[in-house]
Amino acid sequence: MLTPEQVEFYEENGYLHIPEVFTPEEMDEMEEQLDFLMNNWAFTEKGWTGPWRLVYMDPDTEEKSKLTALHDLHFYSEAWMRAVTNPALSAAMSDLLGPNVEVHHMTLHAKPPQTGHPFPMHQDNAFYQHSDNRYVDVLVHVDDTRHENGEIRFLAGSHKMGALEHITQTPDGPCTPHLPTDRYKLDDTVAVPAKRGDVVCFNIFTIHGSYINRTRQVRRLVRCGFRDPLNKQLGGQSLGRPGIMVRGLRPKVAETAPLTIEAVA
Repeated sequence: MLTPEQVEFYEENGYLHIPEVFTPEEMDEMEEQLDFLMNNWAFTEKGWTGPWRLVYMDPDTEEKSKLTALHDLHFYSEAWMRAVTNPALSAAMSDLLGPNVEVHHMTLHAKPPQTGHPFPMHQDNAFYQHSDNRYVDVLVHVDDTRHENGEIRFLAGSHKMGALEHITQTPDGPCTPHLPTDRYKLDDTVAVPAKRGDVVCFNIFTIHGSYINRTRQVRRLVRCGFRDPLNKQLGGQSLGRPGIMVRGLRPKVAETAPLTIEAVA
């Protein structure tokens, strides 16, 4: 699926834009079913917390800023189950991760119009910690992105620093994990705008963020997490839950038992 040059770019920079992974017809169905999920299952709330909000937004905008989200769309929608198991996408993940690829999770991040939630600089590893970087996050673009609606932005090569400590506590209590705003700045990042049907993928350790959506239309991205099944999760979202294999096989190592049908507490 990917050229050697694309793989080399990903390994050097920690991110990669892959155009036209999904056809317009596939996107039409994914968008139709996403509308249903947003109207019936998703939740809209203040979003990520922390002192970073008043660095990224003035007080009036900060008060209005919201985020619409939903986890694991493939549990709700046939079209999104096909999306996460798409053969071209699975092949691309295999080029980056190796022969065996497991789905870890899927999450909708929709920025509402005009005051849609910005994201502070962070690594996704802070939200679902893994033992190494054999983990690729993929942003499926339901809408075209650009500066005005808050395209994804990366600190190129930052994945080479490994897992970083994030701010999770403030004098007012716990907050959403983020990196110090005085050390890690959106102004230093590379913008990666993309078109509907494109995907932008990045390493679990790559530092990234985005600006606010200032347009009159919603900006919708769906994040899919893929990993080598032997990359052990240490904490966070979907801990202890096996995912479906979209490429290759789940290797058997000495200490592992067969998967259980019992719910994991």
